[in-house]
Amino acid sequence: MISVTEARSRILSGLSPTPPEIIPLAEGAGRVSAAAVIARHSNPSADVSAMDGYAVHSADAQVGQTLRLIGAAPAGHPFGGRVGPGEAVRLFTGSVVPEGADTILIQENATLADGGVTVTDYPPPQRHIRPLGQDFRAQETLIAAGRRLNPRLVGLAAAGGHAWLTVHRRPRIVILTTGDEIVLPGEPMGPGGVVSSNGPALAALIRVAGGDPILLPSAPDRLEAIAEAADAARGADMLITTGGASVGDHDLVQSALAGRGMVLDFWRIAMRPGKPLMHGNLGDVPMLGLPGNPVSAIVCAILFLLPAIARLSGLPGDPPFAEAVRLGAPLPANDIREDYVRASLLTRDEGGWIAHPYPKQDSGMISRMADADALLIRPPFAPAGAVGDIVPAIRLAPLGV
Repeated sequence: MISVTEARSRILSGLSPTPPEIIPLAEGAGRVSAAAVIARHSNPSADVSAMDGYAVHSADAQVGQTLRLIGAAPAGHPFGGRVGPGEAVRLFTGSVVPEGADTILIQENATLADGGVTVTDYPPPQRHIRPLGQDFRAQETLIAAGRRLNPRLVGLAAAGGHAWLTVHRRPRIVILTTGDEIVLPGEPMGPGGVVSSNGPALAALIRVAGGDPILLPSAPDRLEAIAEAADAARGADMLITTGGASVGDHDLVQSALAGRGMVLDFWRIAMRPGKPLMHGNLGDVPMLGLPGNPVSAIVCAILFLLPAIARLSGLPGDPPFAEAVRLGAPLPANDIREDYVRASLLTRDEGGWIAHPYPKQDSGMISRMADADALLIRPPFAPAGAVGDIVPAIRLAPLGV
């Protein structure tokens, strides 16, 4: 068996970002930039007023001084002349500061009467002026390649003059569930049947992570049926199987894909849940074989599939972030496998989150996985944990899972 860290490293080592494509700016959130976004102009593109008021020369704006109002310049309509001695131009937020003015006398500090503006509070030079390029300059890099775009970055690209963005194509990931016992949600279920929760859950996880899931019909436990179903992954960016990855008489995925030329990298990891995880390459398509137990499948997807999708999307593929929490209940000593303990985070205090591990950790209990807030990480041979001990935990909500 290999470690979780080594398994993740080997999976990521064979992955490359998907090709770039150009999309409308409004569709950019959640995508990963494939090219730097360069400012096409400065922002602001001229010296502009930050407040409603009057453009004046500070030397003329002494308290009690009355300045002659010579015009107005609403935002988008610059004043064509020059502010001379003893003169003022009415401005609004965003108005271009006219030539000759070096400060803004805000309207709260002025009295307007008979075409004159009387100063009630002195504005020093450059007060309330946003200078040209204060935010960014033309040709400045606004967004580097390889960044996950969010609404704020979309707004920045728009401010830089971009209506289109170059991003990495969403990874196309094929999902194949296997097993004679599998029925689709809502279908009649006979004796010994199992409703397929892994397929929909993995499809949802892939979509949340920025990929395009392609969920195939479940394949029965026959070598040729599994092999033929896997043929649909040709041209995809990754194939995910679930079930049939262990060593039982009906765990046929490895043999079926070997018949289609799969080169196996590894298939056992020193972790719980999820020991029988398989990785290889089916031609030029990376393949990840997840366990059939629903909790094992989801935990393995969090630890390995999420970083893989990130790498395919143009990101480094960092492991899920682990933060320190305190135990709210004791934990037994761990054995040779790295353990991922499902836990709730119902309370927190000045010291942070307090984790309450579930007493039962069976990998078939999807309800517990659905309720969990975190996975507590227990390294191999970790000693027993007492109440109050600090342990690393992967919070699930920030991952969107």
